[in-house]
Amino acid sequence: MQVTENTIKKFVIVGGGTAGWVAAATLGNIFKDSDVTVELVESPDVAIIGVGEATIPPFLETIRSLGIDEAEFIKATQASFKWGIRFENWHKKDHAYFHPFGSLGRDIDGHEFYQCWLKSKAEGDETPLMAHSPESVLSDHNRFFLPFKAMGTPLASAHYALHLDAVLVGRYLRDFAKSIGVIRTEGHVEAVIKNEQGFINSVTLKDGREVNGDFFIDCTGFKGLLIEEALQTGYDDWSHYLPCNRAVTVQTKNIGETTPYTTSRAQNAGWTWRIPLQHRTGNGYVFCDKYCSDEDAIATLLANIEGEPITTPKVIPFVTGIRKQAWNKNCLALGLAQGFLEPLESTAIHLVSKTLAFFVRLFPTKECNPILMSEFNRRVKADYEEIRDFLVLHYSATERDDTEFWRWCQNMEIPATLQKKLDFFKVSGGLIPGVEELFQPTSWYAVLDGMGITPKNYNPTLDALNYSQLNKSLTSGKQAIEQVVKLQPSHDEFIQQYCRAPIP
Repeated sequence: MQVTENTIKKFVIVGGGTAGWVAAATLGNIFKDSDVTVELVESPDVAIIGVGEATIPPFLETIRSLGIDEAEFIKATQASFKWGIRFENWHKKDHAYFHPFGSLGRDIDGHEFYQCWLKSKAEGDETPLMAHSPESVLSDHNRFFLPFKAMGTPLASAHYALHLDAVLVGRYLRDFAKSIGVIRTEGHVEAVIKNEQGFINSVTLKDGREVNGDFFIDCTGFKGLLIEEALQTGYDDWSHYLPCNRAVTVQTKNIGETTPYTTSRAQNAGWTWRIPLQHRTGNGYVFCDKYCSDEDAIATLLANIEGEPITTPKVIPFVTGIRKQAWNKNCLALGLAQGFLEPLESTAIHLVSKTLAFFVRLFPTKECNPILMSEFNRRVKADYEEIRDFLVLHYSATERDDTEFWRWCQNMEIPATLQKKLDFFKVSGGLIPGVEELFQPTSWYAVLDGMGITPKNYNPTLDALNYSQLNKSLTSGKQAIEQVVKLQPSHDEFIQQYCRAPIP
């Protein structure tokens, strides 16, 4: 084995925003004590879309891996806490269910908890599945807790994420990245210069400056300035699976308690979100323009908000799908430049972090070995397909038929990979595991149960257990969660005491 030659010595990231600065902070942290340069080019002429304001637990792992103090980050980004997502009117009108993080219950005598719950349900026990989720019960009571004080209690397995201000996240990570040596260059890219092999050599700015690099990261949003306009990579359109293609957003003043969860409410042609932060609330309506005009969407959103609007509603068009190659030649696309899956399960920032982690694992030389590139692109596509299938489940399992949009969803084409999972689950509640998948069993059980999909049977080995003992175990577990949750402070009390952000 020889010393690696032709190593990458300079990364150029084009575009700021959350994706750009997560990339800059990640690479800057890895190479802060080396001779590798990381430079980010940020245009003053391009506004940040900044709507990805709900996260999932892996994002906190990214922040901690950078050595960033969690409480400081929360204060700087006006963040609040999130136990999961409350889905309203998805299965049918006036019905709600909760998708929590963490896990459900504990295995009993070697039997998976969900199977134990199915057995108990078959015996006539009507206890909801979410009564066994610490995050769901905490959300019902609007409580939060100190994780280190939960050791030895049913809350020890609880996982949380954050609601945050995307613009403030970009600023915070910009300052962090600069503090560890990342170069920030302000300028608008006018041209992309390629060599004879089609690799990118440099980008030319509006004022004539040229920024050279060995490897380029495209964070230019839907435009895809490098990955698409320069390299003509192509795009796989998934609109036939996920028809929503526009979103309208508005921010409002806070009113009432700060809920520790995201709310997703199904509407006539899509769904609205509500994301409460410390200083304001983010709201939006994701919809399909085949069934709803922009004017009707804005009216629907404004009719569903709580609190006074503090911004003008903004409409954002999008096309659900993914680039045919997330990594093409010496260019990696991240964020909206890579692909788009509607924010129903708050996966946007996670996909940025996970893509970077996998890129680092397969780190190339300047030649960008096509074998590495092929496997990388396969894995990124698999990540998108997994999330796509999970999102499709929310729509396709609906019992709503009150609008043309929901009637379309009832009869929609679903991916073969999702159909296979559903067929397998319906037999006896089993799941088909994948490699490094984002959505673990709790997520599938929560949404399947919430959307009214129940297996025909449970695993017959449960019949060998003493049912009265099994029921006693389930009941005591549920009661233990209720008791410890009631001892915790409210979400607002916790924020006030430990991580209250200054009023902006």
